[in-house]
Amino acid sequence: MIERYTLPKMGEIWGEENKFKKMCEIEVLACEALSKLGKIPKTSLYKIKKNARVDTDRIKEIEKSTKHDVVAFLVDLSDKIGPEAKYLHMGLTSNDILDTTLGLLMKESSSLLLDDLKQLARALRKKAKEHKYTLMIGRTHGIHAEPITFGLKLALFYSEMERNYERLLNARDAVSVGKISGAVGTYANIDPSVEKYVCKKLGIEGAKISNQIIQRDRHAYFLSVLALIGSSLEKIAVEIRHLQRTEVGEAEEYFSKGQAGSSAMPHKKNPITCERIAGLSRILRGNAMAAFENIPLWHERDISHSSVERIIIPDSTTLLDYMLNTMTDLIEKLVVHEDVMLKNIGKTNGLIFSQQFLIKLMEKGFPRMVAYAIVQKCALKVYEEKKHFKEIILENGDVLKALSPDEIESCFDLKHHTKYVDNIFRKVGI
Repeated sequence: MIERYTLPKMGEIWGEENKFKKMCEIEVLACEALSKLGKIPKTSLYKIKKNARVDTDRIKEIEKSTKHDVVAFLVDLSDKIGPEAKYLHMGLTSNDILDTTLGLLMKESSSLLLDDLKQLARALRKKAKEHKYTLMIGRTHGIHAEPITFGLKLALFYSEMERNYERLLNARDAVSVGKISGAVGTYANIDPSVEKYVCKKLGIEGAKISNQIIQRDRHAYFLSVLALIGSSLEKIAVEIRHLQRTEVGEAEEYFSKGQAGSSAMPHKKNPITCERIAGLSRILRGNAMAAFENIPLWHERDISHSSVERIIIPDSTTLLDYMLNTMTDLIEKLVVHEDVMLKNIGKTNGLIFSQQFLIKLMEKGFPRMVAYAIVQKCALKVYEEKKHFKEIILENGDVLKALSPDEIESCFDLKHHTKYVDNIFRKVGI
């Protein structure tokens, strides 16, 4: 199990220092592989490994002149290593280093996001168990439908996060790939064994085939999964926003001491965290679209994808890390008004039990559409006459002829709607 606090923070993962250290590691591993092939003397390899280090500030300074980050990196690294630097980057192209490094960074960031997902799933699971039998009204089209429990709603979200976890595992595998195949992917100037050696040492797969770059369908898939997870978070956020509406009032974000909801209206308690998550999910979807645009490049590679990726990949992983942690905190502190949930069940004067009467009449031999017409006629009277559904039912001769008083009363039993809650929870694994 991945433990959150043993992992680097997302900002550290995407920091320049971490990137250049990984680039340095890849260069040294390539030298090791070439040494095994007899192309670099062991004494030279020893000096390379001993002196290999990077100075991020100096690389950035050199890049002002070179206008090329890998060249600037190699200048700095070569100065540190000395004469043996003549063996560096032999037969390699910039993207052998850059794309392999990117694969490592995406693998690291994915591991952090997977841990975030575990934390959120754990919070949803706990809250679902707590409210397993907390009755509330279910809504379809925003209109009262039939009773559910708040625990079922949370269990639904929990199950979705489990699917998101599996998706991200697959996406991590898809991008945890490196390549050391040269300028156009033919290995013309670098033995294929170098790629195999380097990638194995790094704990990633070597691409089965590449041109100058690892193909960007992998990256688009990765960002699509991040966007999908973001949309799941927005789904939860939209639900809580609705439940917090004044007219509903069934749940709300925790409102801390000293917090203000409005500069003009002191009474306001707004679902600002949920709204923030909803807004940020749009950025994730937009970044995923940009990743799709990066798939078609000219021939063996152009550079149009590079500037885009420097933004969308660090930003998307960082945003999702924030969103997952924020949602976890929100769920853990969520204020649930069980009394309001129960009260709201009665707002439609018993209409939510209409299907029980439909089924009872069908069981008594009424054709479905005849039974439907009888119950719907009673239901519409509730709207028109503002009476309770039971009162209208007891005035209907067709119903009274078919059903006994006990059968009528049983149709209004809330427990009817919770009889399979345990079964659902077992299926979900809660």
